[in-house]
Amino acid sequence: MANILIVDDDPAVQITIRLLLERAGHHVTVAGDGRKGLALFEASRFDLLFLDIFMPGMDGLETMRHIRVLAPAIPIIVISGRSITPDAYAEPDFLKMATKLGAVASLQKPFRPDALLAAVDGCLKAGAPEGSDVSSGHR
Repeated sequence: MANILIVDDDPAVQITIRLLLERAGHHVTVAGDGRKGLALFEASRFDLLFLDIFMPGMDGLETMRHIRVLAPAIPIIVISGRSITPDAYAEPDFLKMATKLGAVASLQKPFRPDALLAAVDGCLKAGAPEGSDVSSGHR
């Protein structure tokens, strides 16, 4: 299956995503902030990246900007716990902004396990080379 990097500062979110992905057969690496995530990304090869938008230090949008320079085509799923309720006085919709900046999909915390796995499957299928069969591993 896929080699996936999770970059999120919330240990509960890290564990939840890691368990869901490992049960689905994926190999998972976790980083607690953008700088560690970027260092891991530079040191290894990943098929997919989960990025929390709001983290101390290097946030998800800045991390994504660096990742895009290194690997323009890697699928990125952004996650955020901030409200997306439309409100004239609310902050901008950061999930929507992140998808405009290059994220392939976004998930609002708390997310349902099936929504997370569907986003992963969609990203991995979209990123597969033409003529390859991702599900069986044959090309």
